[in-house]
Amino acid sequence: MKAFMDADFLLKTETARRLFHDYAKEMPIIDYHNHLPPDEIANNRQFENLTAIWLKGDHYKWRALRANGVPEQFITGDADDLTKFKHWAATVPYTMRNPLYHWTHMELQNPFGIKQLLDASNAEWVYNHCGEQLSQWRTQALLKHFKVTTLCTTDDPCDNLAHHTAIRSSGFDVRVLPTFRPDKAIAVENVQSFNEYADRLGMVANMPTGNYHQFMEALHSRHDYFHEAGGRLSDHGISTFYSAPFTADELETIFAKLRAGKEITTEEALQFKTGTLHLICEWNHEKGWVQQFHVGAIRNNNSRLVQQIGADAGVDSIGDWQVAIAMSGFLDGLDKKNKLAKTVVYNLNPSYNEVFATMAGNFQDGTVPGKMQFGSGWWFLDQKDGMEKQMNTLSNMGLLSRFVGMLTDSRSFLSWSRHEYFRRILCNLLGDDVENGELPGDINWLGKMVQDICYNNARAYFGF
Repeated sequence: MKAFMDADFLLKTETARRLFHDYAKEMPIIDYHNHLPPDEIANNRQFENLTAIWLKGDHYKWRALRANGVPEQFITGDADDLTKFKHWAATVPYTMRNPLYHWTHMELQNPFGIKQLLDASNAEWVYNHCGEQLSQWRTQALLKHFKVTTLCTTDDPCDNLAHHTAIRSSGFDVRVLPTFRPDKAIAVENVQSFNEYADRLGMVANMPTGNYHQFMEALHSRHDYFHEAGGRLSDHGISTFYSAPFTADELETIFAKLRAGKEITTEEALQFKTGTLHLICEWNHEKGWVQQFHVGAIRNNNSRLVQQIGADAGVDSIGDWQVAIAMSGFLDGLDKKNKLAKTVVYNLNPSYNEVFATMAGNFQDGTVPGKMQFGSGWWFLDQKDGMEKQMNTLSNMGLLSRFVGMLTDSRSFLSWSRHEYFRRILCNLLGDDVENGELPGDINWLGKMVQDICYNNARAYFGF
């Protein structure tokens, strides 16, 4: 019987072991999409305890705790941090075969050096042992320890990016760059919230936002501001792609209705989302940015918990919108103008993997290797089965060798082990093919391919 989580964890063949240990293991990390708070990097935060660094904000763990029958008081409520941690420790044995079981023990091993299995019996010891180390594991030390060279946070256009400026001027040699996430600029379902956002945008940009042209000028000025701050990516969390016909006059009329506090029709909402996203994507192309589309989540399903906790409560799920026709229309609309930027599309519904992979292939244009990227397994698919399915689909429909690899998509400074997890899975996939005679045993070429996917492709693609 193979030992649990030894040095060859997830590596089933000799080829896989060589690829990981000799080529993948020591590669640095570019984390081009995450939700880390930039203020905690700028201030080099020292966390008070293991709950603060590990459980707070982690909706993956919250979902598991709820499924295990833990009351909300001990998850996001007013219980003390040690008590919350004890409930998590008692839950961990019940997470077997959930990726949380692997992630938990990988994160305890690195950086804390704990190889014991976490459960109720050793919860307090683990809590205290890790707590004693937290003074050496401030946020900046963790980034250096895991060889992070560049990370891209997720930021609203109205954010002032002061923390990014502070990091850059501090001399800290890890690039921490903002990502332009204008989701609220197309969130027209709630008219009051949209108008509050339009007003805020105007205040931040110091520009009027009374009509659509002014609104987009203000948004464009923030796009310029992000570029000056080092931003080179936009990101868009959308339920599905939008591809409704629109004209400039129609967008002005719809915006006027919104500013007057009037509800708009479903078709008008689709027109507004389509037109506004098109313009933002044109800016991305003009500046040489990369745009990312995270597609397919049904968010905030449990309204009671959302009201109690707020957004990101851990009550989101996979959606099942039809996406192919709208995706084709949206990308083609930009391509016809020769304004389609480098694009990464992330799919949350695995039944659409082949759709996303083949759609990306439609808009490769020879200007750069892998211009259109089928992004890594995302959110609920950020696990062994999901990553294998994504990479197998990409291999069958495109070029795995040009893949820009993994990202954490995380709010935790301990999540860097997800890159190691991905790398082990990648090496195992390739190793299996070699051992089965499906790929030649050219270890040098395969090693180069692994290192490219782990780091080099992303560095070239994003220009870091």
